[in-house]
Amino acid sequence: MSIPPREFDPKLVDKAVNTIQMLAADGVEKANSGHPGTPMALSAIAFEIWTRHLRYDPQDPAWPNRDRFVLSCGHASMLLYSMLHLSGHDLSLDDLKKFRQLGSKTPGHPESHMTPGVEVTTGPLGQGIATAVGMAASFKMLGARFNSDGQEISTSRVFGICSDGDVMEGISAEAGSLAGHLGLDNLIFFYDDNKITIDGETDLAFSEDVGARYEAYGWFVQRIDGHNHHEIKTALDKAVANKGRPSFIVARTHIGIGSPNKVDSHKAHGEPLGTSEIKLTKEAIGWPLEPTFFVPDDVRALFAERAKDNKAARAASDATLAAFKKKGGDKAALYEKLMKREVPANLLEELLKAAPTKDAATRVQSGLIEQKLAELVPSFVGGSADLNPSTKTYIEGAAALSKGEFSGRNIHFGIREHAMGAFVNGLALSNGFIPFGSTFLIFSDYMRPAIRIAALSHLQSIFVFTHDSVYLGEDGPTHQPVEHYWALRLIPNLDFVRPCDAMECAAAWTHALARKTGPTAIALTRQKTINVPRPAGFDPKLMLKGAYVLADSAGVPDLVIIATGSEVDVAISAKALLEKQGQKVRVVSAPCWTAFEREDAAYRDSVLPKNAKRVVIEIGRSEPWQGVVGTGLVIGLDTFGASAPDKDVQKHFGFTPEAVVEKIQKWFR
Repeated sequence: MSIPPREFDPKLVDKAVNTIQMLAADGVEKANSGHPGTPMALSAIAFEIWTRHLRYDPQDPAWPNRDRFVLSCGHASMLLYSMLHLSGHDLSLDDLKKFRQLGSKTPGHPESHMTPGVEVTTGPLGQGIATAVGMAASFKMLGARFNSDGQEISTSRVFGICSDGDVMEGISAEAGSLAGHLGLDNLIFFYDDNKITIDGETDLAFSEDVGARYEAYGWFVQRIDGHNHHEIKTALDKAVANKGRPSFIVARTHIGIGSPNKVDSHKAHGEPLGTSEIKLTKEAIGWPLEPTFFVPDDVRALFAERAKDNKAARAASDATLAAFKKKGGDKAALYEKLMKREVPANLLEELLKAAPTKDAATRVQSGLIEQKLAELVPSFVGGSADLNPSTKTYIEGAAALSKGEFSGRNIHFGIREHAMGAFVNGLALSNGFIPFGSTFLIFSDYMRPAIRIAALSHLQSIFVFTHDSVYLGEDGPTHQPVEHYWALRLIPNLDFVRPCDAMECAAAWTHALARKTGPTAIALTRQKTINVPRPAGFDPKLMLKGAYVLADSAGVPDLVIIATGSEVDVAISAKALLEKQGQKVRVVSAPCWTAFEREDAAYRDSVLPKNAKRVVIEIGRSEPWQGVVGTGLVIGLDTFGASAPDKDVQKHFGFTPEAVVEKIQKWFR
């Protein structure tokens, strides 16, 4: 349901805008840190978005069919906090007064897992608008599944504000291009064209016509005065009514507007106005000097009136949904599964049945298992950065997203890894889908900011990386990851999984689908690997513990070899050679080291006995493993790779079983 726009008294509107401006300025001043100028400049735009079209329920910030507001320029966070407070969300004046303080709900940049009403964690510029593209697509995808017979179940829109910094960062270009290609007409962004950056004026390094660029991407572009309420309202109404294209509204604003001495100055960007300038600003706009953080009663009443409209919109939406559910049928059942992101309790068992017994690259094995996963979990959607033939992640029998057609489950991201990571996060932030994106492991570098945001925000984003080592061979060092295993493991709350065979691929997917509190990265081989035999009575659930005893010694082991991925096979072969020499060797497969570290000490000690010497085999950087093995041996790769067939690369770098045994013997003596 759309909310009929209200028309407020112009003087009251000006008072409301001044309230937003001064809440932001006072918050930055009290913290003695932050960015006051941008919130001041954007107050009129934020006011019109929040009081004219944005649908929300402050008593239930997670209402599925709400609109989303994304402040991509997260440094202007006091603008968002002021709007959340005025709109009735669980953010008090005391919270605003604790801006940027330890333990507050008002951190320096908005974080979705900390503050009620914050939809997206923003800070790294460009991430917000790129994530918003994924969010807008998710609402289209839900609508394609359930909006029929006059019942509009998914009608959410995404409103946002971006800055010069956002549109300069390359990720926004990738995301903007994809949004235009898909025709996401439920995506509406204002561009804060204030012509100021930290260094000074934008023309120091930036002189393009941004609106023309977005027109070329396929967006509906308008140009307005960002302080003129008539122009803002007119542009908003046109954007909401626009069909077939996302909207981009170029708003010429003046940073620090209202400040007599810092308006249009980079000094209003990244530092408080200062006590004297705050006083002069309040005097210039006719604002009381005391109390600080002042909210007039009639401004509160204005937002309370708008809250009534939102309450009516929520009630109408809920009534439509209730009628849809009451009607029942396959669609209603599917809706429930999607909203719960339902995953079968016996998923591992089912995926193991689908695990191929033939030796193959783990990317191939994973791809076959993924087809069964897609059959069992309708929430599962995703795609690749133009690499489906290589990553093997295309969901067979399902359509792909395209302009005007959003019922599919496959997403062609194009060669846009930066945008893909943020798009996946946007899907994860929305309702109904468990998303993945896939590319080569080496290109996780392009996605690292989005992966980090997913981990920080506790998102169930899944990142599938193939070509996981120097064994990809002839493409050479530019495509061969060596530092990437640990570069990803070191991101807090990211689980990096490197399976060794089909069974561990099934466990990797089970792990990713069960994990609701953070992202999972799965690394898969290009080259063929063997399906490692398990001992009699092996419990497959052990694989979900992150590391487990794969092959044990006849008695108490005097040597434990820890390996991941394709090196597990090498470890098994090395064990056989060492045991011929009388050594007692245990092989531990460690597909997900972070999951293993979460297990209790008793389990960890049962897998890695404290008295046994330890060796790690992994064809990547070795230094971080020293903390695991102590005085033990790490057989790693601390150089770049080489262009050659995989078997030649393996021999050259000393990762054959024979070479590994020779290194262990020299160290063990």
